[in-house]
Amino acid sequence: MSLASGRPYLAIPGPSTMPDRVLQAMHRGAPNIYAGALHDMVNTIWPDLRTVAGTTGHVAMYIGNGHAGWEAANANLFSRGDRALVLATGRFGLSWADAARDMGVAVDLIDSGAAPISLDRVEAALRADAAHAIRAVLVTHVDTASSVRTDVPALRALMDAVGHPALLAVDCIASLACDEYHMDAWGVDVTVAASQKGLMTPPGLAFVWFSDRAAQESRRSDLRTPYWNWTPRSTGSEFWQLFCGTAPTHHLYGLREALDMLVKEEGLPAVWARHETLAQAVWAAFAAWGRGNPAIALNVADPNHRGRSVTSARMGAPAATLLRGWTESQGGVTLGIGLGMSTPEDLAGDGFLRVAHMGHVNAHMMLGALAVMEAGMQALGIAHGPGALDAAAAVVAGHPAA
Repeated sequence: MSLASGRPYLAIPGPSTMPDRVLQAMHRGAPNIYAGALHDMVNTIWPDLRTVAGTTGHVAMYIGNGHAGWEAANANLFSRGDRALVLATGRFGLSWADAARDMGVAVDLIDSGAAPISLDRVEAALRADAAHAIRAVLVTHVDTASSVRTDVPALRALMDAVGHPALLAVDCIASLACDEYHMDAWGVDVTVAASQKGLMTPPGLAFVWFSDRAAQESRRSDLRTPYWNWTPRSTGSEFWQLFCGTAPTHHLYGLREALDMLVKEEGLPAVWARHETLAQAVWAAFAAWGRGNPAIALNVADPNHRGRSVTSARMGAPAATLLRGWTESQGGVTLGIGLGMSTPEDLAGDGFLRVAHMGHVNAHMMLGALAVMEAGMQALGIAHGPGALDAAAAVVAGHPAA
C-alpha cells in the first residue's frame, strides 16, 4: 500500500510548484493578439519585471527556457572569436560555457567544481588579460546543480579594482525572486532568468535584462540574428516585435498573475525572507541528520555561499537514489536528482539529491517534505541523527513574522 495518493509535491528545482491562481489565469480562450486587452495587460508586465531584477534598464522576453536565455545573452554580447571568462560553480555554469563555445566564442574557464569561486583566480585571469580581450564575465548567481551562490557584489568590486572593462553577465535562472538580487546596485550588465522557478510560471519564457552599456556594446555583435536580437524585443514600437512574432499569450496571463503575487501582494523583501527561512529549515534538518551519519552533509559548507532556492546534499551511494524513490512512491514528494554531482566513486550520482524550496512554497510544504524524507530514512534503514524535524520547526517558529 502506498501513502502517495493525494496532491503530490514537486520539490525539484524547476519546474517549481505552480500556484493555482497562475494556472487559472492561463485557463482561457485565445485572445485577440492585434489590439486591446492583451496589449494593455502586457504593458503592465515590463515595470514589474524590472522590479524583480532590481533594474531600471532594458528587458527582453523570449519564448524558451533557460538555455534560450543563455543563447540570447551570448548572441547579443559576442561576435565569433570573442573571448568570454566563465566562472563555473557547477553543472549549469559549465553548460553556459558549452553554449558559448558552440556559438563560436572562445571561452576561458575557471571551473570551481561544485564549490564557490576563488576571487584570487578570477583576479589573476583578469590581470593576465592586459589587452582586455575578454568581452564579458559569465557567472551563475546560484548554480541549480551544486546550489553554490556566488557573491556578485564582491565579483563586481574585484572587476572594478582590477580596472577590467568586461561586461558582467549573471545567470539568475535558479535564484531570481528567491535570493536577494539587485542588478543595478550590484553593477551587473546582463541578467538571465526563466519563468519556471522563482517566477512561478510554467516553463516557456526566458528573460534577459541588460544595461545601457550592454545595449551599446551589443551593436557590434555579429552573432545577433533577427530572432535573438534583443533591441526590437525591448524597444519595438509594434506589439509583435516584442516577441518576434506571435506572443506567448497564455504564459503572459500566468506571468501577470505571478508578478501580482510576488511584487504587488507579498513584496520582494518578504519573498526573500520567506526563502531564507525555508532554506535554513532544510539546512537545520540536514545538520541534525548528519550528526548521526557522517555521510549526510550539504554540498556547500559555508551558509554564505548557499543558494536560498535549492539545497544540494550528499547521503552516500545508493542512499540518495533509494530515498528519492521512496519519497515519491510512498510519500508523494519528488526530490531532485544529484545533477552533475557524480564522483569517481559514485559515477551515477546515487549518493546525491537536491531539495528545492523555490517559488510557491510555504512552511507546511517544506516541513512536510522533510518529515517524508525522515520517514523514508526510517523505512529504508538509512542511519541518521535525531531531532531534524524539531530543528526545522524551530527555524520556522523563529521567523520574524512569527
